Amino acid sequence: MKLWFFILFILTFFQADHYQKLRNEMVKTQLEANGIHHPLVLQAMRKVPRHLLVPGNVRHLAYEDGPLPIGYKQTISQPYIVAYMTEAIDPKPGMKVLEIGTGSGYQAAVLGEIVAEVYTIEIVKPLGEKAQKDLAELGYKNVYVRVGDGYKGWPEEAPFDAIIVTAAPDKVPQPLIDQLKEEGKIIIPVGPNANTQELRLLEKKKGKIRTTSLFPVRFVPFVRDSLSHY
Repeated sequence: MKLWFFILFILTFFQADHYQKLRNEMVKTQLEANGIHHPLVLQAMRKVPRHLLVPGNVRHLAYEDGPLPIGYKQTISQPYIVAYMTEAIDPKPGMKVLEIGTGSGYQAAVLGEIVAEVYTIEIVKPLGEKAQKDLAELGYKNVYVRVGDGYKGWPEEAPFDAIIVTAAPDKVPQPLIDQLKEEGKIIIPVGPNANTQELRLLEKKKGKIRTTSLFPVRFVPFVRDSLSHY
């Protein structure tokens, strides 16, 4: 019995070391090489076990440079996009951040490594429930998951220092603008369909919104109808 536990410990150690090497390589070749420099973002991307937040059948692709399917017609963004959107809000340890589109929980986990509190909303009930379970098992006590319509935001926890949206609406939801703090930032893909989306950064200053267009992107559509039938 002792020998079996020793063997299991050795296998677990080498597996963890293998995934850590993949994360380090991902950060070096996909993030730093492409202009991601925020030290807290890079540190979080090195730490969060992305392979434990994707389905088992694509786990071997967790640290590749590309999006991955997570079921229910949803995807998890490629590591670079996650890092870019996180860096764009200039995350700091004391911040409270809202995320719309929890998905697998990976973006929330990256934020949870940096900021004080993360409030994340997922409309697809099975995904939201699984993300909540997985994030809790990984020890993220500062990440709060809600299943519901992200268009409405999370008004009882507002205002937020920053908001990250990981699905594309036709236009920026007004409730999210209303729930943003002064000097706060929203990063969001906007566009009528998967082929014509634009990543935008919104900044609130003196009650007014300044919008910066960043670059073309392809995200899943912003869903408002209940998907509880999945």
